[in-house]
Amino acid sequence: MASEFLDQFDREVQPPYLHEAYKSTLLRAPLQPLVVPPKKDISLSGPLFKDFKLGALDHDLTKNSVKDGEAIGERIVVHGKVTNEKGHPLPHTLIELWQANSAGRYVHKVDQHDAPLDPNFLGTGRCMTDAHGNYKFYTIKPGAYPWGNHPNAWRPNHIHFSLFGGDITSRLITQMYFPGDPLFEHDPIFKAVPPKGRELLISKFDLSITEPNFALGYRFDIVLRGKHATPFENL
Repeated sequence: MASEFLDQFDREVQPPYLHEAYKSTLLRAPLQPLVVPPKKDISLSGPLFKDFKLGALDHDLTKNSVKDGEAIGERIVVHGKVTNEKGHPLPHTLIELWQANSAGRYVHKVDQHDAPLDPNFLGTGRCMTDAHGNYKFYTIKPGAYPWGNHPNAWRPNHIHFSLFGGDITSRLITQMYFPGDPLFEHDPIFKAVPPKGRELLISKFDLSITEPNFALGYRFDIVLRGKHATPFENL
């Protein structure tokens, strides 16, 4: 049953559970064969967000935690379409977002990076796809930051995405990167994704959504499930 489920994914696109260069996977990679719940249970487990009401500024990370000034950094607007394995748009899909600030620091007690926190930027937000599967949010372009995976390790600029699809097997947690980042070739998380899947994680600069005198635009389309699924953080 588990193999039947996992065979839905393109192994030339999705990362393995265990990637030795990415040290955290040595501890969290499963040691036992996966167990997939029966389909009848899966069909009952789907979150229904159609009538879920977002806050007025949930989609705008540049404003949703402002205290006494503007969030610091390069404003960007990100949009895209969420589809299923058949290419059909997925309406009313909740997208949760989190990221570092422009200096490369998260608002989290575990993050002790010697970079300033921005009192006007929390780095979390959420949005929902419309009736046609489209989404859009505003934020500050995140900065690169060091981490302890190996000597002189730095993460590329990225935004974390968590999506809830129609059922638990459509849940996706992934990362969106920015084009042309010089850290790609040095990042074991990005390189854990097979070469065929890496381009699917890199947003595209989009002048059509860029807002004059305000924010640069990027497009990031997402596919849930199936052979064309967007790569998971780890599958």
